[in-house]
Amino acid sequence: MTDQTLGDLALEVRSKNAGPFWVTMELFLRDDAGYALAASPEIVNEQVVASLYDVRAEDVQIFRIPSLHVVKISFPRPVPQGGLRDRDIHAGQHHVPLAALAAVLPG
Repeated sequence: MTDQTLGDLALEVRSKNAGPFWVTMELFLRDDAGYALAASPEIVNEQVVASLYDVRAEDVQIFRIPSLHVVKISFPRPVPQGGLRDRDIHAGQHHVPLAALAAVLPG
């Protein structure tokens, strides 16, 4: 069996602006098993998100919503929305590294 990614376990993985200075990403998982993996702090935590997106771990916020099978992640945008160096004004492509993350517990 090949390793699954968070994107494989999800109905949808999306990212969007949360105002001009923040990005929010959402993982909508298919079932309890997928949610258990995505919500596991061993797979998705502040340090993992920080390394994926080159942000400070202290600035990452993770919200786990078991009743909806949703994991929501927010962090400051690297540059303000619409700024000179902004390459994704809607933050619509930020979810790709998260979706590609392996959904395998260590050990």
